[in-house]
Amino acid sequence: MPTARFNPLVQTLAAPPIPEVQAWKRDYDGHLGPLIDLSQAVPGYPPHPDMLKWLGQAASSPGMAGYGDIEGEPELRAAYAKWVSAVYAADIKPANIHITSGCNQAFMAAMMAVAGPGDTVLLTNPCYFNHETTLAMSGVKVGYVNCHAEDGFLPAPEAVEAMIGEGVRALAIVTPNNPTGATYPEGLLRALFDLCHKHGVWLIVDETYRDFLPLDAGSPHGLFAVPGWQDTLIGLYSFSKSFCIPGHRVGAITAGEAVVTQIAKVMDNLQICAPRPPQAALAQAIPALGDWRRGNALEISARAKALTEVMGDLPDWEITALGAYFAFVRHPFAELSAYEAAHILAREAGVITIPGSFFGNGLERYLRVAFANADVATIRQLGNRFTSCSR
Repeated sequence: MPTARFNPLVQTLAAPPIPEVQAWKRDYDGHLGPLIDLSQAVPGYPPHPDMLKWLGQAASSPGMAGYGDIEGEPELRAAYAKWVSAVYAADIKPANIHITSGCNQAFMAAMMAVAGPGDTVLLTNPCYFNHETTLAMSGVKVGYVNCHAEDGFLPAPEAVEAMIGEGVRALAIVTPNNPTGATYPEGLLRALFDLCHKHGVWLIVDETYRDFLPLDAGSPHGLFAVPGWQDTLIGLYSFSKSFCIPGHRVGAITAGEAVVTQIAKVMDNLQICAPRPPQAALAQAIPALGDWRRGNALEISARAKALTEVMGDLPDWEITALGAYFAFVRHPFAELSAYEAAHILAREAGVITIPGSFFGNGLERYLRVAFANADVATIRQLGNRFTSCSR
């Protein structure tokens, strides 16, 4: 009897990384104190009480129980358009906004709109693993632009241009970066934008961690103010981190109206509409919780400072890039793979990190540390924890 088969594009993918490293918790006996989980990037503090109140009100509303607009609730599209217009000093309309169920879905919907089986999308190496697997399961080829520690794990424009050829439909980047934390300076972003515009290639900019840039940094970039940006630029965003609601799954796409029209076709088949109650709550939270969000950004900055100080006292460890929620740390175990080093750190020191090898090739000496998950006092314990694993 014939055996029913799976889609090989899915079956050949590795299992999701986060559950795998989370399982290492069972290997730690607690001898150094409570386990410190620096794996998955989640806000290390709760949502604002008003956010919880608005979520409850919206969830209990009969009006929110039905289907909503595919592109998103009009109130949220308007509130987000006004917000990003201020952030980027640009004129962004509600029609330029498409709401999705989280930023992972935003990436998938955008990619389905611009690339198909056999096309190629360029990613950086290291890259966010969900971007890589989304493309692989869609039959889209991936080209990797290698980034190096000596360059701050940022891509060189000439390296990108060398990889743009027939069949390349998009370049996708993340800034501040996941996994490294590296932040793309405006000049580099403009150079990449100009390259993509020159070659008729989409530039996909995932700015999930935008709100954790230094408060005095000004606008993240000026790309949305460039005339004709709609022809080659697509911006992605997640409300999960800034509003502490990852379980409610809301993201956003900023793009030209023609792109929004194509993405709506994809979304109608993926989900019809993003969850409506959190959209209603966010429409109120965006204008109301600015001071609270800025306070959280300061807290994350304090955590980054604490990690920098702790690691500075550990001569065998090195932070090679840091920003927003992440640090990309070079571990001292030259004889071990990144996977082995991360597992030992979990088992012997009670610290969960993600092996650098999960994010690309040539990264065996690196671990991703999601330091935003822990408060300053907890981060200061890492010196003793890391030292306990010295070999």
